[in-house]
Amino acid sequence: MEGLLINILGKPEGIIISQLIAACRFTIYLSLIAFVGGGILGILITFLRIIPNKLLNKLSFSYVWLFQSVPLLMLLFLSGLGVPRLLGYDIDPWIAATLSLVIFTSAYLSEVWRGSIIAVSQGQWEAAKSINLNFTLSLVLIIIPQAFKYSVAPTISFLIQIIKGTSLAYIIGFQDLMLLGKRWANAPVPGSEPFIIFPIMAVMYFCLCYPLAVYAKHLEKKILINN
Repeated sequence: MEGLLINILGKPEGIIISQLIAACRFTIYLSLIAFVGGGILGILITFLRIIPNKLLNKLSFSYVWLFQSVPLLMLLFLSGLGVPRLLGYDIDPWIAATLSLVIFTSAYLSEVWRGSIIAVSQGQWEAAKSINLNFTLSLVLIIIPQAFKYSVAPTISFLIQIIKGTSLAYIIGFQDLMLLGKRWANAPVPGSEPFIIFPIMAVMYFCLCYPLAVYAKHLEKKILINN
């Protein structure tokens, strides 16, 4: 691809564009890892938030409150620079970025999914109880299938926030689109000026996020029609 872009755009433009496109894959990989990992942890936190156990409710609420209150940038600093340096260890930027984004994602997705479950009519719980289903079976067989339609669109919308959030990981040295773009913008190379590089990066982030935004909007309309 680099050779093709060089033939079309010349140097250094073709080299810059090809490298930025290549760097996008790391942004995508980190976003998917954060979404899947944060989703799995978010499911657990959601369950602990709604289970009839006050101690677990308070612990899970504290988790959500804590990590929704701390900015993602601060989580990245703490996991990538603060705590490892304090303990005298070096941590791989991939591990630090993944840890921070998984925690960040789980705290927000758990609230999205808890809200979807709460949106289901209380009468559904009562109906499940009337046929002698326990809490877990009621949740799995009756509540979650109905809550699913409320949660899909906001879950996809939050994936957009994750993609944009990965742009902060450059601060700990994560090799993604943002870090490579900043290096080119700071390079003393004609054609790599900031007013050229940053608009190109903005277009690339737009191309990653816009299809998801359109899909989320489509799902919202579909749900409204079905209701």
